[in-house]
Amino acid sequence: MATGQNHGGNQPVTSSSPAAGQIVIRDCHTLDEFRACVALQQEVWQYEDADLVPAKMFVVADKVGGQIIGAYEGDTLVGYAFSVPGTRAGHSYLHSHMLAVRESYRNSGLGRRLKLAQREDALKRGFELIEWTFDPLEIKNAHLNIFRLGVVVRRYSINHYGYSSSVLHRGLPTDRLVAEWWLKSNRVKNLLEKGREPSFPVNKKISVPAEIYAWRNSESDREKAAAVQKRNREEFFEAFSQGLAVLGYERDSHGNGSFLLGRWDENCSYASEENDE
Repeated sequence: MATGQNHGGNQPVTSSSPAAGQIVIRDCHTLDEFRACVALQQEVWQYEDADLVPAKMFVVADKVGGQIIGAYEGDTLVGYAFSVPGTRAGHSYLHSHMLAVRESYRNSGLGRRLKLAQREDALKRGFELIEWTFDPLEIKNAHLNIFRLGVVVRRYSINHYGYSSSVLHRGLPTDRLVAEWWLKSNRVKNLLEKGREPSFPVNKKISVPAEIYAWRNSESDREKAAAVQKRNREEFFEAFSQGLAVLGYERDSHGNGSFLLGRWDENCSYASEENDE
């Protein structure tokens, strides 16, 4: 998933904060707006046509209670968040399938603004949970999701989407962690509304080296990236089987990332789900 990021500390913020300049966050409802989302999707992920989510799917999502939230500079779409509704054990929630930010607008906080806009809209409509998947090898995305937004992770899915035509995935299995964003949890409210980072005993760390990006992009080194993926996959399955959850994320001065796992003390769950082995 391609995102915008701000690497600063956590501060109370809303989706209308001016962190990304004169960019306006608003809902998308027209076919032309959905076509612009498809064009940006192609630009960001560089999918083959068969892997693109078509404009008609955006129309359906808009009609059945999903979210298509765009980031505009003037009349130009520079980012969007796309979600669809789902149900589990009799509870409705939102599954956020895409967060796209044009390359020149990344690292500005725009990705976080789009996620916060999703949260605001979801709360207004009575949702308590937004879920999405993300690549555990993507250090920036993990930092955004866990450290900046406050998601928890308790599930791992192997090759979730099958092998992808996107150059971002570089021939590796599309392994994914499942982010659970419990919108009314104390964890999320303290982080987003009070700027208070969660504190917890760390039972386990799972690390991703900063070189992962170079390894994925090099045919001669891709086996190194595959080895990290396989090792971490096994560590996540073991940790989740022991009742641990990803509750924190840290990056060191060299750009290496580490998932911090512990025991979550809030009882937020719609149903127990098995990890996808």
